[in-house]
Amino acid sequence: QVQLVESGGGLVQAGGSLRLSCAASGRTFSRFDMAWFRQAPGKEREFVAVLRWTEASYYADSVKGRFTISRDNAKNLGYLQMNNLKPEDTAVYYCAAAYKIGAAVSRTALDYDYWGQGTQVTVSS
Repeated sequence: QVQLVESGGGLVQAGGSLRLSCAASGRTFSRFDMAWFRQAPGKEREFVAVLRWTEASYYADSVKGRFTISRDNAKNLGYLQMNNLKPEDTAVYYCAAAYKIGAAVSRTALDYDYWGQGTQVTVSS
């Protein structure tokens, strides 16, 4: 089992920055793919970024060049640095993890077994 707790959300003006954190406990965090998803009101949960156990990273086109995913395995912490935020980035952001050694990377929420409770990010125009 892996327990995930997000923090760092808040209200920011367009063009501003936020850094989300994901604190993991339980199993060895370094052996998991860690992802961020988001869900806006009335919309489906969508993929934002994933950092594989291999340290390879992948991003949704909508955030590429603005968001950076990273992790500190020694501290069991994951991060999502969000720069140049836009009103359309407003959503609840979720940290997710999945054991994917030997498997392909996934951008699908159903493929992730462990989820945090979410943190609200609101970007005002």
